[in-house]
Amino acid sequence: MKLAVAFLCYQNSSSPYLTEFLASLKKALEPLNTEILILAGDNSGSDDRSNEDYILAYNRQHAEQIRYFDFKTNLGFAKAYNFLINTARANKAEYFLMLNPDMLLDSEAIKKMLLALDGDSSLAAVCPKTYRWDFRNKQLTKIIDSCGLQLKPGLRFYDLGQGELDYGQYDRADIIGPSGAVGMFRLSDLEKISVRGEFYDERFFMYKEDCDLAYRLKLNHLSTRLLSSAFCYHDRSAAKQGNLWQTCLNWRKRSKSTRSWSFVNQHLLFLKYILLESYYSRFLIVLRVIFYAFFSLFLAQFLLKDYTRINRLINRLD
Repeated sequence: MKLAVAFLCYQNSSSPYLTEFLASLKKALEPLNTEILILAGDNSGSDDRSNEDYILAYNRQHAEQIRYFDFKTNLGFAKAYNFLINTARANKAEYFLMLNPDMLLDSEAIKKMLLALDGDSSLAAVCPKTYRWDFRNKQLTKIIDSCGLQLKPGLRFYDLGQGELDYGQYDRADIIGPSGAVGMFRLSDLEKISVRGEFYDERFFMYKEDCDLAYRLKLNHLSTRLLSSAFCYHDRSAAKQGNLWQTCLNWRKRSKSTRSWSFVNQHLLFLKYILLESYYSRFLIVLRVIFYAFFSLFLAQFLLKDYTRINRLINRLD
């Protein structure tokens, strides 16, 4: 049995977390009695070497060596992770754990995820219960960041429980896939859902690619399980707080480029899967598209230019 663990770095948005993240990763890997491959991809695309410096310092101090890949540019989440997944496959890994570096892992989290996947061949993926990490104030909370992805009619993907105080209300909930922040996959099942040799659809570049992958898991009847006994902590700066007003405020706090990619990729999800949805779901999708158009026209004009990108995506659909 061989496990590949992978994470991506982005300029100085990742480097402040790396010392604590890598320490928690090392501690979580210690209980494992298996071969481990650690992969780090750097999407910084600049001369900033701070992420590499942290990783090289880690390698000097520990026996587990991190294989570092400087992509020299921002490949995007999807393409960079496809590279890391293929690297894992080339090294004969059976399981693939993807992590955001802005998180802390409980010391038993990886062990529990690996045992669950290895012990149940019907599972394609597992994810831990992820809590909010208040990095600025150095506080670990019991506010849920994600219990995995769920789907509502109208292709509405959402992180289950996000922004809620945890009291075990989602411990037995059904999910369709892990959040993009953390998830462990059986590589043989990822191969079953790859399209054009891509595990993550590289047309997404970044944002909502985890929703797309989760939908393909669902289409292929490949199950994902939330492991409520495994947990970690994630610093998500613009997470939902549980009501519409706060969600709108947090949306406005996000950078325009983030909002733009999310807007485009939500439309890409509509284009790819609308015909696979029920008539009721298709009706809701049409309403959402109309709403987004009016919203862009009157409240977020900077998104109007993205319709050109959406039109190009239409021409690239299979």
